[in-house]
Amino acid sequence: LFRSYKSYLRCCCGDSDMVAEWISCLDKKPSDRTGEELDIIYSRLKGLKVFETFDSALLQQICYFGYYEDLEKGITLYRQGDTGTNWYAVLSGSLDVNCSDYDDKNSVTVCTLGAGTAFGESVLDNSPRPATVITCEYTELLRVERDDLLQVWERNRKLMEGFFTTSVRPPSPAPVSVPVSVPQIQLSLNSKNLSDRILFIGQQIRAGLINNFPGIIADRQISLRTYRRCCVGAQLVDWIIQECNAVHTRQQAVGMWQVLLEEGVLKHVCNEYNFEDNSLFYRFKEDDCGSEQGPPGSCSPHTDPVMLQECFSTLAQMGPDALMRLMLRKPPKERTAEDLDYIYEELLHIKALSHLSNSVKRELASCIQFESREKAGTILFKQGDEGNSWYIILKGSVNVVIFGKGVVGQLHEGDNFGQLALVNDAPRAASIILRDERCHFLRVDKEDFNRILRDVEAKTERLKENGKDVLVLEKLSKSDGSQSNKYTVMAGTPEKMVEYLLDSCVDCRDDDERDYFVEDFFMMFNVFMSIEKLSSLLMVYYNEAVKSEDGLDLKATEQKKIRVVRAVLRWIDLVPQKMGEEYELEGLIEKIRGALYEDGMLSLLAQFERGIDASKCQTFNKANNRTSAVSLSSFQKSSRYSTYEDVSSDAPSEKIRREPLVPSTEVKFKIFYPDQSYCTLRLPISTPVSEISKQASEKLGLPVEETVIFEMKSTNEVVRYKDTDTCILTALSHNGRLFCSPKDSIDKIKPLQEQEGPNTSSFNELEIMSSREIALQMTLYDFELFNCVYESELIISIFKKDKFPGKIVGNLDCFLSRFNEVQNWVITEICLTPLLSKRVHLLRKFIKIAQHCRDFQNMLAFFGIIMGLSNIAVSRLSQTWEKLPSKFRKMFKEFETLLDPTRNHRSYRLAMSKQDSPFIPFMPLLMKDMTFIYEGNKTIIDGLINFEKMHMIANTIRYIRYARKEPFMADNVPVVKNRTDIKNYVRQMQVIDNQRTLSQLSHRLEKRAGE
Repeated sequence: LFRSYKSYLRCCCGDSDMVAEWISCLDKKPSDRTGEELDIIYSRLKGLKVFETFDSALLQQICYFGYYEDLEKGITLYRQGDTGTNWYAVLSGSLDVNCSDYDDKNSVTVCTLGAGTAFGESVLDNSPRPATVITCEYTELLRVERDDLLQVWERNRKLMEGFFTTSVRPPSPAPVSVPVSVPQIQLSLNSKNLSDRILFIGQQIRAGLINNFPGIIADRQISLRTYRRCCVGAQLVDWIIQECNAVHTRQQAVGMWQVLLEEGVLKHVCNEYNFEDNSLFYRFKEDDCGSEQGPPGSCSPHTDPVMLQECFSTLAQMGPDALMRLMLRKPPKERTAEDLDYIYEELLHIKALSHLSNSVKRELASCIQFESREKAGTILFKQGDEGNSWYIILKGSVNVVIFGKGVVGQLHEGDNFGQLALVNDAPRAASIILRDERCHFLRVDKEDFNRILRDVEAKTERLKENGKDVLVLEKLSKSDGSQSNKYTVMAGTPEKMVEYLLDSCVDCRDDDERDYFVEDFFMMFNVFMSIEKLSSLLMVYYNEAVKSEDGLDLKATEQKKIRVVRAVLRWIDLVPQKMGEEYELEGLIEKIRGALYEDGMLSLLAQFERGIDASKCQTFNKANNRTSAVSLSSFQKSSRYSTYEDVSSDAPSEKIRREPLVPSTEVKFKIFYPDQSYCTLRLPISTPVSEISKQASEKLGLPVEETVIFEMKSTNEVVRYKDTDTCILTALSHNGRLFCSPKDSIDKIKPLQEQEGPNTSSFNELEIMSSREIALQMTLYDFELFNCVYESELIISIFKKDKFPGKIVGNLDCFLSRFNEVQNWVITEICLTPLLSKRVHLLRKFIKIAQHCRDFQNMLAFFGIIMGLSNIAVSRLSQTWEKLPSKFRKMFKEFETLLDPTRNHRSYRLAMSKQDSPFIPFMPLLMKDMTFIYEGNKTIIDGLINFEKMHMIANTIRYIRYARKEPFMADNVPVVKNRTDIKNYVRQMQVIDNQRTLSQLSHRLEKRAGE
């Protein structure tokens, strides 16, 4: 999703220092890696899809033997027939697997290996490579050499069976079927077997029903037939909504009951239906025993409220998948509008469909099907079979096998195969064999896909000039699903899109057929045209006379001028969200004023002026919302910003209001020299590195061409800048500092002592602070940072800064770095607390703060705290976690479920789907979404701007706009005496941002066995 795995970790897992740290650990020889370094590697690899089934001991050995490797696009990793020397796991990027019977010229691409896949196990039996593997894009790999892999294999044959499919793997014994009702099985919520866990949950829920709602399980009669000990579907839904605070909708409850039904714990009395929220009868497995059994509850297991809530929580995590399967199993004609919307939302986040337009995805929702296969080793299809379906893996993995060559690749969750069958009639190029039990797939049949493409094309209008498309339009749909007579723009030339906007869209405000084209165009136009060109096109349209048979059509000509005025006013409405554009618009506004005055259209001129005044008022109000009170000390004293300070005001710090950074904002650059002395430069924050270097060199007394400006991180890593780089201060790591030195002296410079961070914990301060007040002050500060971010910064960041000269993304940098700051704060405080009892107290404190942050809907801080507690330096402190009360361990476990990255962070997305404004989203995930759209869709297709891509990015920005639509107001917050102290504390966090240092501190607190 990101250009590299490193950039993904930088945005979603913490500071870039930590990313560089674990990669540098992998670059060392295995024998040189310390225990702390192995912990750093393990903490990064354990979350990868390719290793999710690995035993902990096995993964630790991979951490010991693995190496990091990255390759550019088009690199051949190895060729068919080569002798294998390495086994690989894909961290990011993708690779094509090509096979040929004769030579590379006639090779066929069998499959594409994406992130999370592994390949190259032929090294175990020393057989030649069965295929050629070539990188499709920049790709990062984990590499294990053959001798090392053989060593791991010999030690862990049983653990690795099922992961490697090679001739050296000993045959597995035939599976023995054991009924789940055998008394010897000890069921619990922690059972490794999923079916056992669900059976246990079913027993607990049945006991809860009997204890809390005795009449719900009863004998029922219908049509002169009696059904023993059964429940009504609608009553089960009512009960679970009443008992579980985490369930907010009946649809969510249906999904939870469907989980039990799929596993046979609950079933329809006649085995005819899935779970439905109506009057159908359902029976628990324990009650399906015949009329000779005793009354319900006579043998029911005991349950307690805490365990029941844990069972509900586990079911709530599984429910969305079960609900999706329930909908996909329905025949297309039986899917309701609610079903189609739910399926469509899921399809939006499937990588394999990212290249399809939203209209195609919406059509797919009506015909895409669910398919499951139970047994590993099942052949899904064979090489040479007719291709008639496209598959996307929802769960499990498959082997790609070619006759005579064996396994040439593996595909995992999120990967797809067979898509070529949808566009041609070629036979299957390989066989697909299931590697895991119970694999789940999405399937698109060729006939359905071709029909969708025909339907979409029928709704598409193409405007041509000189035989070439210049504008592509698609019919809008009404809220009831029927077709409208209105169109939206899918692609076009800039000139034609402006013309269409003025002719057909600028007057349209019909909410039932809402077309966001006008809004999205003015939000995104900077990507493909300059403001000068847009202004020119608007004025050409304004001055264009409309002629008729009788001469000049005055009414039509006047209407064109009115449309331009309205379009510019709509543009002005968006200016508060686009940094600096108000100044660039002044020239156009003056031209329109002059033209209206000369044309004598004074009433329209007055309307234009009123619109401008209203926009200025709106801008002022938004500025007030985004600049709530904030101490300037957050710029001057915080370690994050110690390199510079805002010099735009001399007012007392307590009264300073935080203003968004703009290119002209003057700041003081604090630049260190090799002898650790420093100079300060007062410059605009957008000053390029070349100018900073020039002025710093003059103060140092060295020629500009002999000096260089760079960042020195606390990890001793050097980040060099290009001369054209701007806004470098906000891009610094938390404890990073700017240095200026001769080019030949860079390697001799070491980090400053102040960059090491604190050496004592602030436990005594935290102990007397209210957890709720800490969370409140963190949320207030985070909202200030969030509200300072311009929407245009998101676009600039995604489409690369060098395409937008003079623009900065400083506010976005500050907001994103806050996540790293909070994460490091949690790790630092715990690792600097030597007493076990105090560390346990801190764990409780941080979990309570996280709970309050979630209550305040501050997901950025919530994720920062939980990911800090999940960091290897904290999670390895087993003695500390063992002393934590079970109540808090359960809370933390629940919080961790929101961090689950599977299905594109579905757990988090579902939790946020019903949030009301205001809230602070987990911004790194939204940046990932926009990068996903940017990378997966071309900006220009056949010479036309792909405006569907612009629509998708604009939709994400609209979500961010909605999140901060309302000002944050905390209700029922008691007054605390030390509020000012807490406020200053959360804005001036002192942290260690060196993962190696944190790991060393952790090992001093609790040594591993044998150390």
